[in-house]
Amino acid sequence: MNWEQLLSTQRLGMENQPTRADDRTEFQRDYDRLIFSAPFRRLQNKTQVFPLPGSIFVHNRLTHSLEVSSVGRSLGNDVSRILLQKHPWLYNTHLTELGSIVSAACLAHDMGNPPFGHSGERAIGTYFSEGAGQWLKDYVCEETGDSLTPEQWQDLIHFEGNANAFRLLTHHFNGRRKGGFVMTYSTLASIVKYPFTSDLAGSHRKFGFFRSEIEDYKLIAETLGLKKLEAPEGSIRYARHPLVYLVEAADDICYEIMDIEDAHKLKILTEEETKDLLLGFFEGEQLNHIKARLESVEDINEQVVYLRSVAINCLEGECVNVFVENEEAILNGTFEGSLIDHISEHPRKAYKTCEATSYDRIYHSKNVIDIEIAGFKVITELTDLMMHAVTHSDRAYSQLLINRVSTQYEILAPTLYERIMAVLDYISGMTDVFALDLYRKINGMTLPNV
Repeated sequence: MNWEQLLSTQRLGMENQPTRADDRTEFQRDYDRLIFSAPFRRLQNKTQVFPLPGSIFVHNRLTHSLEVSSVGRSLGNDVSRILLQKHPWLYNTHLTELGSIVSAACLAHDMGNPPFGHSGERAIGTYFSEGAGQWLKDYVCEETGDSLTPEQWQDLIHFEGNANAFRLLTHHFNGRRKGGFVMTYSTLASIVKYPFTSDLAGSHRKFGFFRSEIEDYKLIAETLGLKKLEAPEGSIRYARHPLVYLVEAADDICYEIMDIEDAHKLKILTEEETKDLLLGFFEGEQLNHIKARLESVEDINEQVVYLRSVAINCLEGECVNVFVENEEAILNGTFEGSLIDHISEHPRKAYKTCEATSYDRIYHSKNVIDIEIAGFKVITELTDLMMHAVTHSDRAYSQLLINRVSTQYEILAPTLYERIMAVLDYISGMTDVFALDLYRKINGMTLPNV
């Protein structure tokens, strides 16, 4: 793979139209389109890890995405600066704009996630794989006359937020022009962490795009020159776009460090535990310098803020070094693992300690488990009701539910797969509050304006 081809301002759905005159670059326009979009705005009411805030403000999907975008911009700018020193002949290419591409991709990376964090994602997948939706596997729809293919079934049982983000950005929903958000090829390729079809997802359940968007991804991959990897007939697998590693690193850095800060705010971790975890990234003279700076800050929350910022800065610099040092392997499609996996031993050990602490103390805390249990129930029941509605749309109750859905979703599409995907578009686009409110209304627990 080569940088000249990998970095393209070509837009999906506007391939034959000239670039519009604008003071902004094409990648800055990508960023602006995302910032002002309704799906991005809805992230403010979607759970990140902890239940949405009461008296103590913790991160939601919106604040997380903004922070990831900020770190991603730094990663892209620093990598760009160093690579241009190595390859000065690339100065007149879009390599100068890596920061803009990565920051836009970071904004979009969570836009496909359903309500209630990862619990909502699992609820949808397991509804089909082990829950009430198993009947759909071999069902022949009387209305459409067709059934699901084995490949389409794999999409459903492995439902994945990353693949759903790519669909959201590229799919032609009712009332939206061809190409979805009409984003640049490079920004779209940079959000696909797992560039292969769902039948290759394996036990980790991750994949990059649904069958409905496979042709869009193939077009983008071939145009950008992404390396095609071996895959079974009927499936596709490509090497990652290099900038995916920077988007992934920004996400890894932010969710791990910010979850530690949130856990401190919620008193899940003590002051000493939090400080020890964040100081663990440093050693020697640098550690002494940071401790000296801490002594000049009296407020414990401000101390944590300072430690969080230097920890993020440490990890950002480490990931830049790993990317630059492994540029050839990344461009050859042979680099394995994430950038975090390859950082220096001491900060990597500290990161792993934070990761283990988060798993034991945060992700399994009562508050987090409670929201996952509630979210699982809400999403499962809404999915089940809508699946019966779109497969039996002539029934009275089905018509009531269908009339509740925005016309942008093609709920009564001509094929069973398209109907099911439209339901998942509708449900994954909900906020936590909207999903819970709809669940209560459907179950007669509340009435409008009551």
